[in-house]
Amino acid sequence: MKNPGRLITAMVTPFNKKGEICKSRTSKLVKHLIDNKTDCILVSGTTGESPTLSDDEKVELLGYVKACVPTRYPVMFGAGTNSTKKSIELGKRAKTEGADFLLLVVPYYNKPTQEGMYRHFIEIVESVHMPAVVYNIPSRTGVNMNPETTVRLSEHELIIGIKEASGNLDTVSTIRALANPEFLIYSGDDSLTLPMLSIGANGVISVASHLVGKYLTEMIDSFFVGKVDDARRIHLELFPLFKGLFFITNPIAVKAALNLMGVDVGGLRPPLYESDDVKEKLVPILAQYGLVSL
Repeated sequence: MKNPGRLITAMVTPFNKKGEICKSRTSKLVKHLIDNKTDCILVSGTTGESPTLSDDEKVELLGYVKACVPTRYPVMFGAGTNSTKKSIELGKRAKTEGADFLLLVVPYYNKPTQEGMYRHFIEIVESVHMPAVVYNIPSRTGVNMNPETTVRLSEHELIIGIKEASGNLDTVSTIRALANPEFLIYSGDDSLTLPMLSIGANGVISVASHLVGKYLTEMIDSFFVGKVDDARRIHLELFPLFKGLFFITNPIAVKAALNLMGVDVGGLRPPLYESDDVKEKLVPILAQYGLVSL
């Protein structure tokens, strides 16, 4: 089965001045991400403002991205919702449009039980017949998926991995110790990528890769070839950027940063809002990495 790779970028959604998805800006952003060593692009994740995109817009954006990427370049699609039926319908549309993998978030707000989560994910992949990465992010969903549930899910051939964003390294250790050895573990937090690699993770689904994808690839590759000191050096150098992108709700800062760098991705959809001080706070951080000039 195709592997999504080690560095997956949770792509922002480029808008035009009217707040509509912009095809030309999407094309330029996709080229920028590929040039900066992203292995796989995730469309319609939370960083892509998926809560404010209609299903038609999500599929439209997927089509734009698939038209831009090289042949056989993997594209992941965020089809997860808090409705099993709706997730299946969206997953089927994504499959028709050419998505290679699904990302399926733990259902938010309705707070299912562990058994409910398990059945939700199994029903989706068996209905859509596509490989999927499940996504645990309790800070946004309001409920945590226990590592035992993840391990149970790992036994299904179509559930190939997890984006683990609980921030709990013990959870990652438990999953790695007990899950299928082929099961992929992705950090959901840029700042925890290297610590998670050290206990068996495979890569990261990243926000910072919009800006420093080449350095993240170098860090991950260095770790896997045994150059741990080099990996740690890169991690520590990038740490201020990792934190700087999350001083405000994601993706407010990363979109502002891209625009400052000349990668025009437009603005945000309400209720997200870029306050007047965002760029002021970002410029000195970005300047440390030569991404903008002071």
